[in-house]
Amino acid sequence: MSKRTMAILAGLISGCAIFLARYASADGLKLSPSTPRAMGRATLSPAAGAVGELKVTIKEWDVPTKGAHPHDPALAPDGSLWFTEQLQNKLGRLDPASGAFKEYPLTVEESGPHGLVADSNGNIWFTGNGKGYIGKLDPKTGKVTEYQMPDEKAEDPHTAVFDAHGILWFTVQVGNMVGRLDPRTGKVELKAVQGQRALPYGIAINSKGVPFFCEFGTNKIAKIDPQTMTITDFTLPEAARPRRMAIDAHGIAITPDGAVWYSESGVKPNTMVRFDPKTEQFARAPIPSGGGTVRNMVATPDGRVYIACSGVNKVGVVQPSR
Repeated sequence: MSKRTMAILAGLISGCAIFLARYASADGLKLSPSTPRAMGRATLSPAAGAVGELKVTIKEWDVPTKGAHPHDPALAPDGSLWFTEQLQNKLGRLDPASGAFKEYPLTVEESGPHGLVADSNGNIWFTGNGKGYIGKLDPKTGKVTEYQMPDEKAEDPHTAVFDAHGILWFTVQVGNMVGRLDPRTGKVELKAVQGQRALPYGIAINSKGVPFFCEFGTNKIAKIDPQTMTITDFTLPEAARPRRMAIDAHGIAITPDGAVWYSESGVKPNTMVRFDPKTEQFARAPIPSGGGTVRNMVATPDGRVYIACSGVNKVGVVQPSR
């Protein structure tokens, strides 16, 4: 990827507070631990006339429970779209082919489910952001298993991701920690992050199995050694506040064709934007419902993008035109 392409991506997506670790590593950029960047803050963004029309079909569905505030979407092995109903204490499942929904009430009141991810067996793991636990839902039985945090300060598990060994890694935002859970034993281990308000947020695993996470309260990202749980910080430009990152498809979505997808939430209606790194061209389409803030998205193997539109209580699928 050219330096110009990286500057365009950094400039546009810094508004969403996302650091593209995948592209930084792909171009051989080296981040020195806790060292200010020599690179200045990127200010490039596409000129108004340079953004083309994004040829997609965006189909949205109303979440059955009103006021659910769907926060994060997830892709299950069967292709279904799962989502957290943060304000109604439920998880939801949509079959995009039929439009059929099924909702799963949680047994712990006011859990405030935030992030979620499916394992290889189709179980749905989620963060009980309001009650300090990680949950596992078996969709076949509806049974929910709760794994409590071993430290009461770890009050708000936030975002979760599996590594290649089946270990679940997660951030604890206000509790200022990163943790891991071994599903085979149920053991939870926590590691405090340096600084009083680092606010660990998005997390992703690189190709070597190393978790990287964003420190939303600072201008840093960090990695945690999966063997020793030692944390190493990497300092970004002073004004940066990284929220989510993409090593494959987290926070923003990277489809199999290499295109980068993200949503503009600061405009009405919200939009979906596709950036093609090969041509360095942008294309944009409005979200029919207005979006109401797309907080996260996930790409499917066939090139679709699943979205959750919190403010309008909808979930949706973005289908590129063939």
